[in-house]
Amino acid sequence: MHIKYLTKDDVVAWDAYIEQHPQSRLYHKAVWAEVFSEMAKKEPLYLFAEQKGKITGVAPLVKFKSPITGNVLISLPFVNYGGLLYDDDVSKNALLEKIAFLRQEGGYSSAELRTTEAGAYDLPVKENKVTFILDLPETAEALNKQFKAKLRSQIRRPSKEGMYAKTGGAELLDDFYYVFCRNMRDLGTPVTGKSFFAKLLDVFPNEARVVTVYTKDNFPAASAFLLGFKEILEIPWASSLRIYNRFSPNMLLYWEVLSYAIDAGYKRFDFGRGTKDGGTHKFKKQWGGEEKALYWYYMLPQGAVLPQVNKENPKYAIAINMWQKLPLPLANFLGPKIAKHLP
Repeated sequence: MHIKYLTKDDVVAWDAYIEQHPQSRLYHKAVWAEVFSEMAKKEPLYLFAEQKGKITGVAPLVKFKSPITGNVLISLPFVNYGGLLYDDDVSKNALLEKIAFLRQEGGYSSAELRTTEAGAYDLPVKENKVTFILDLPETAEALNKQFKAKLRSQIRRPSKEGMYAKTGGAELLDDFYYVFCRNMRDLGTPVTGKSFFAKLLDVFPNEARVVTVYTKDNFPAASAFLLGFKEILEIPWASSLRIYNRFSPNMLLYWEVLSYAIDAGYKRFDFGRGTKDGGTHKFKKQWGGEEKALYWYYMLPQGAVLPQVNKENPKYAIAINMWQKLPLPLANFLGPKIAKHLP
């Protein structure tokens, strides 16, 4: 058993391993190392276990140093999934031992491993984040019949107001970001730079899509950025403008996203990460998916407490309130400079 660092010569073998592993996600692909390095200026540290010349486990990590988090290792920042993939306990334990060594040797305050597996590691864990996974039928018509009458009525309402949707790629990025940056400011959260999403559309031309809902006057009202991999389509980023809430553009947005997922041949839909019993929990639950807990495990020094770098931490309440009051141009200018420090 050998633990090695990923080099450009190993990328083909790494990605081949990702493609065949049943728990893999798009975020495990090697190209994300480039995304983290180029777009967030964070150094990737990708490890793999090798037995008899064959990869038997991978651990994509990012060295995440910021004034907010301190010096930490994360698998993976900015996205919903990451963590280790492995074929057997020997590979898993070898990778964990190497990460523990790197954490201590590098003086990192923690190593965070994101996964969907309960009891994956004998480590402290957060499990307040959840998603919903919806099994998709063969046709959009069949899906519509699964919904309750109230939900079907809510889906139809935006169209009655003249709203309509488009699905596409880079040509819709400006409209997505128009909605996204305003919504993030209103939520009190620094916005990720538009270049990050442009990069994803570039490196994932077949997996990344944008869906946008417009008013009858052709203004963007709600939008989503989608990522697909194997049988699952995920909606990691979605926003709507509050001024149009009475017309429920979010309902049309999610219906268009689900219809696209079915038409594109996906078998399951991932509604994305949210806080259990939080603001979007009820909205996602109404679509009928199965709730799935997300587990974030931590390697910590003896006696250390779990880090709480999130909006639910009361110590950030003043900063959130101040951010919500910023003029939009200032929030958009400062946001990407801060967001790259928020994992």
